[in-house]
Amino acid sequence: MKQTENIIVGISIGDLNGIGGEIVLKTFEDSRMLEFCTPVIFASSKTMNFFKTHFNSEINFHVVNKADQIAEGKVNVLNCWNEPVIIDFGKEDIKIGAYAIKSLQAATNTLKQNQIDVLVTAPINKHNIQSKDFNFPGHTDYLAQELEGESLMFMITDTLRVGLLTDHVPVKDVANHITAELIEKKINTVYESLKKDFRIQKPKIAVLGINPHTGDNGVIGTEDDEVLRPTLQKIKEKGKLVFGPYAADSFFGSNNYKNFDAIIASYHDQGLIPFKTLSFGQGVNFTAGLNKVRTSPDHGTAYEIAGKGVADENSFKEAVFSAIQIFKNRFDYEQLTSNPLKKHQKNKA
Repeated sequence: MKQTENIIVGISIGDLNGIGGEIVLKTFEDSRMLEFCTPVIFASSKTMNFFKTHFNSEINFHVVNKADQIAEGKVNVLNCWNEPVIIDFGKEDIKIGAYAIKSLQAATNTLKQNQIDVLVTAPINKHNIQSKDFNFPGHTDYLAQELEGESLMFMITDTLRVGLLTDHVPVKDVANHITAELIEKKINTVYESLKKDFRIQKPKIAVLGINPHTGDNGVIGTEDDEVLRPTLQKIKEKGKLVFGPYAADSFFGSNNYKNFDAIIASYHDQGLIPFKTLSFGQGVNFTAGLNKVRTSPDHGTAYEIAGKGVADENSFKEAVFSAIQIFKNRFDYEQLTSNPLKKHQKNKA
């Protein structure tokens, strides 16, 4: 892993008819961002200049055609296509979806070749990206195939981290997906991420139940008693500080979540509804468990406000900061674990 100065942040532009272009511009109009990183936007100069004109931005782009032309201290645009693109803000368009995938694939390949350090993805439309060549529910599933490791959707802020046992799974199928093997795999991923990515030495993890009231002793389903509870007990016996299952309906309202370093929800909305309610647009979606760092804002394409100049860039900016910090934390962790003497000297100091 490279040193942590001049971290190169690759940015996939997302759905061009959504708010992705606007929040990217707003983020890097602040020249102070270039003190933290070198951004590389995977799109085209024509497209980015369209956004610049539309949103009256004064940002300056450094246009490149290859990754080895990336310039430090500048907002780089790497051309992934050359033809003009008709952008119609707020409209779902399968042609626009194809450009979102071109950007994502180019950024991912560049990440795999270590020519960028981290990846921050602007929002896509999960419907218009589908094709015979790209058949994934979203970013997480695609990156899980392309990058090494066990991926996990991890929603994070400075004070709250929520992981998922199942992510883009229909509610009717959730219980069938949750097995002892899956539970152990996801908890291990969260545990290792808390240590490597967030510098927490002895993570405390809470797990939410599958059924209402964690099944009420089998009255409302048996999965919590037959699958979840015994698996958590086995994991705890191995020395991990894992607790639960907790009834999801009262867990966040009672502020119990503040007692843990991370919470693992059984399914998508069980975790993301309280997370997004509490994070107020400051949240970040981090794909934990992979050998590369990828983050994104905690919102979608927001077609209803696209092109109006009113989109809030804070979640995207937080995604950039989080990617940089996680990259640095991983670097420090690898330095310490590969050099026991350095770790001893640090503890002694």
